[in-house]
Amino acid sequence: MMRSPKSFAVVCRRADGSIVVKEDEWRPLWGDFKLLRAPFLRGAVVLLESLVNGISALTFSANQQMEDEKLAEEAAEADKKPKPKPKSVGAAAAGDDSNHLATIGMVLVSLVFGLALFVGAPHLLAWAMGEVLGFDTSSFTFHAVDGVIKLAILVTYMWAISLLPDVRRVFQYHGAEHKAIFTYERGLPLTVDNARKQTRFHPRCGTSFLLIVIMVSVVLFSAVFAAFFPSELTGTKILDHLIMIGIKIPLMFPIAGLSYELIKVAGKHCDTSWWARWLSAPGMWLQKITTKEPDDQQLEIALISIRKVIWRELLGDEAGPIGEGGVDTYPSIEAIELPVHPQAQAQAA
Repeated sequence: MMRSPKSFAVVCRRADGSIVVKEDEWRPLWGDFKLLRAPFLRGAVVLLESLVNGISALTFSANQQMEDEKLAEEAAEADKKPKPKPKSVGAAAAGDDSNHLATIGMVLVSLVFGLALFVGAPHLLAWAMGEVLGFDTSSFTFHAVDGVIKLAILVTYMWAISLLPDVRRVFQYHGAEHKAIFTYERGLPLTVDNARKQTRFHPRCGTSFLLIVIMVSVVLFSAVFAAFFPSELTGTKILDHLIMIGIKIPLMFPIAGLSYELIKVAGKHCDTSWWARWLSAPGMWLQKITTKEPDDQQLEIALISIRKVIWRELLGDEAGPIGEGGVDTYPSIEAIELPVHPQAQAQAA
């Protein structure tokens, strides 16, 4: 999946080798409310939008795989032949509604799971260690331990799921996405040969963003709890710590905002500044887990996706109306023709 200011594209390869391309208009979650696009506020919005987009793209990909499996089962039945049934407009609309509801549900579940795993659990574990070692929430040590636990959970979780074949394949596409983006950013023609030579580690990756969030949270939580909240709030320890977890959740929004600005600046200066390379280094190391070397077919899919959104940005109104969620199927990569504006030939060829 690739996104540009105007549109986003999701591209999948079917079992028969055909390529499915879905394009839709990019609509920010918060509409025209420009305040949430301001620096230090936009980070949390971008994080939520990335979560929604990622789940939507994975759902679309899973639906394509399910369709392949269904066709394979039908073909295997000797006494039956596949009988595709065209959807009516009403059925399509109902399907779209159910997909939107499913996406909303998965986003909510993901948020609850993420907050429990990366906010609640580390805090409670740090509290347990503090009871033994003699530190509380007013000390920097508590929040440093909290951050180390968060990091350990994140790395362990990423490593564990990377062992699953399906997730490993997703991580290969993650690597293909980075290679395609590097190919474009370096002004090279968007070909498999050029993309293959690029690194799969990108300084502006969401993986780096997560690590910056952990580092910023240690500093911000230490300052806020030391300055404004005593280690005892109600006199009941478990209740005190549940309240503190509740305080931390809204603080994740400014933390995400600051982290986004840091990763954005670091990514821009990574080639020229030592501090930017230092700030980006932990995320680049973690990408050894969250990205894998893609094969040429996976690179093709990533390049088609970036070509689709860049083509629309470069041509503007000349590109015609945006797909509105429409799905096009092509027999091969050669069959996908994206006319290129003469001035953009070097970048979008």
